Amino acid sequence: MRTDCHAHVFPPRTARHAVASLGARYGVDCAGKGTLEDLLERERAAGMERCVILCAAATPGQVVAVNDFALSLQGHSPQVAAFGTIHPAFPAWERELERLKAGGIRGLKVHPDFQHFRLDDPRLLPLLEAAQDDFCFLFHIGDALPPEKSPSCPYKLAALLDRFPHLRCVAAHLGGYRQWSHALEALVGRDLWLDTSSCLPLLEPALLKALLRKHPPDRILFGSDYPLFDPADALKRLQAAAGLSDAALERYCTNADALFPSTGHEPRDEGPVRHGAAKEGH
Repeated sequence: MRTDCHAHVFPPRTARHAVASLGARYGVDCAGKGTLEDLLERERAAGMERCVILCAAATPGQVVAVNDFALSLQGHSPQVAAFGTIHPAFPAWERELERLKAGGIRGLKVHPDFQHFRLDDPRLLPLLEAAQDDFCFLFHIGDALPPEKSPSCPYKLAALLDRFPHLRCVAAHLGGYRQWSHALEALVGRDLWLDTSSCLPLLEPALLKALLRKHPPDRILFGSDYPLFDPADALKRLQAAAGLSDAALERYCTNADALFPSTGHEPRDEGPVRHGAAKEGH
């Protein structure tokens, strides 16, 4: 099933403001309206059969409300798979994980920069331990800051993978937004998925090709980062910049079947495949 693995939408009453804030934060004119209807229309135009919508709470006090929205998205149709949110400072996270699981959600978005904590925060450890059997994690990785000052650098995620070797994990933005050379050193080739969202035009073609060449091709996921970018345009830019064949691009669009069954609503039972050494934020 052709899947856009990285998208965001907002409630209709806040979508316009949220899109304007996103555009200002990342210095782009957002392509989309930020609504579910606009996203699904654009996904159909791009030939996508499913989209993964990522939700993140900026503060602990927003966790329940944001997850209410995620649960409403999850129940929309089999073409929509929603990721819920959690925060290490939210005291009732165990109960919230059970609520998400009961509602059919099987993924969690973690955005340390947007949520104001660091990936090396020890409060994350019991949460990851408790959730790893039932949820896939998608981590925003990278920042313009140097890695040691970045809340979400590739090295911090690599340390978590060392501690939790069976964690089902997607590193957004090819492993490190604006930190791609560090992603190449710390994450590429490891037992995780990388998504392609928000890498172009900032990522130079030679480094893009190196990242894609050195990571297992079945562990790369297409992501548009809608509403920042249009899915069809993101596909075209990725194929042109990376010099991908139609078959290679199609593989990236369908690799999500290893993480999500055809409906996008049930968990996997088997562990991850091994490859040896290996507001919403975007």
